[in-house]
Amino acid sequence: MRLAVMQPYFFPYIGYFQLITAADLFIVYDNIKYTKKGWINRNRILQSGKGMTFSLPLKSASDCLDICQRELAADFRRDKLLNQFKGAYEHAPYFAQTFPVIEQIICHKESNLFRFLYHSLVSICKHLGITTQMQISSSIEIDHALRNKDKVLALCGALAAETYVNAIGGTALYSREPFAAAGIDLKFLSSRSFAYKQFGASFIPCLSIIDVLMFNDQEKIQTLILPDFELVDGQPQGKA
Repeated sequence: MRLAVMQPYFFPYIGYFQLITAADLFIVYDNIKYTKKGWINRNRILQSGKGMTFSLPLKSASDCLDICQRELAADFRRDKLLNQFKGAYEHAPYFAQTFPVIEQIICHKESNLFRFLYHSLVSICKHLGITTQMQISSSIEIDHALRNKDKVLALCGALAAETYVNAIGGTALYSREPFAAAGIDLKFLSSRSFAYKQFGASFIPCLSIIDVLMFNDQEKIQTLILPDFELVDGQPQGKA
């Protein structure tokens, strides 16, 4: 069984969904610390020819809380965020097919940050026909005080995973030896470089999945873009 584990992000880039596609089981962390400067509750869209940030406003809280303990701001204007998306993409070729999906996600009546993000990931996967099983990390019986590679190895052991797949950025974090010692094959997902027509300007890569959906039909995404990656071995020595 091939396992991937990742914290949730708000409308993440295509590589996140390629990672889900590459796994037999995808674990979403809920009991992991919220990082203020990360991409958990923000991302980028194409707006006025540039990559512009959009975000989910959060209720003020301690920086020590886990993602599952954070809440959306009480004054979150869902209509304002939808208008930002509409203004950016209403002339995109697949706006009519994509906007209702985005609208359903944004209008989901959930104030808990993790549950809101998890619903959005499940919804996008359903829209794209991704059938990988998803599970929430806290539902798995391990020592959840573990961190980094030790937590990943515990999840792999609890779920009898034979292969662990991480995003390519994980090559700086994980080395093969601890995984090999546990009988687990460590792989990293490397997306192949691709571009698509946006609004005629120079292509801006690594934007939110929203951008991919607005400019590409579902069949192209399913058959050409989602599978456009390879699984590679990491370096013998890592940092964790």
